[in-house]
Amino acid sequence: MKTRIISAIIAAVIAIPLILLGGYFFAAFACVLAALAYKEMIDLKESHKKFPLLMAFLGFLAMIVIVLSNNTDASIYKGITYQTLTMTILFLLLPTIFYKKDKYSTKDAFYLIGVVLLLGIVFNTFIILRNRSLYLFLYLLIIPMVADIFAMLGGKYFGSNKMCPKLSPHKTWEGSICGLIGGTIVGIIFYVIFLGSFNLRTVIITILLSIIGQMGDLVMSKIKRENDIKDFSNIMPGHGGILDRLDSVIFVFITYMFLLII
Repeated sequence: MKTRIISAIIAAVIAIPLILLGGYFFAAFACVLAALAYKEMIDLKESHKKFPLLMAFLGFLAMIVIVLSNNTDASIYKGITYQTLTMTILFLLLPTIFYKKDKYSTKDAFYLIGVVLLLGIVFNTFIILRNRSLYLFLYLLIIPMVADIFAMLGGKYFGSNKMCPKLSPHKTWEGSICGLIGGTIVGIIFYVIFLGSFNLRTVIITILLSIIGQMGDLVMSKIKRENDIKDFSNIMPGHGGILDRLDSVIFVFITYMFLLII
């Protein structure tokens, strides 16, 4: 427990000032997080064999380009360009011609493309929404964080019916409901105080984000189970890796970005 608390404090000391500063400072921070998350996905043992160093490096460059591309407020509606997406596909798929199958196959290329697009879009979304509004960013961050806390407490004191025992043996339906209620209520209160008035749309969106955050947590748990690992890494002792800490946050942010443009 002591190690877990110390890790959380160190992470907060690093992250909070950079989130508050925003701009280039936060963009650089997002790139570092993206790089660490990329390494965690590359290091998975069962999803693929070891990538050639050149291809892993090209994938990293493609991801950083996506993270930093079109990160102004207007990008919410314009999106990532076809040029960027085409570059990613060509750079990572065409080299399979020159590698032997046991070194770098089309299967490996498609896995790498998927990782690059997922992480690139996720951390690009982080930058765009932070540039749009600090309070909006915090609102989206608070929902899954509070939901996780309430789900843990609800599961501890009221939990009896397992939710997905094969993916996450400690999660219960009672805990999930507590997480939904807690994340929704705290999220709405924060939104009303700092972002706007109370209305039905805010309630519906907050409920949806709270649900999606919990589902995102389960998706990342499934990835870990399929690769026979407990955590994505041990960069934060007691907490796991970047993707362990951002699992539900990732899905909340990309879902909100989708909701903005419909």
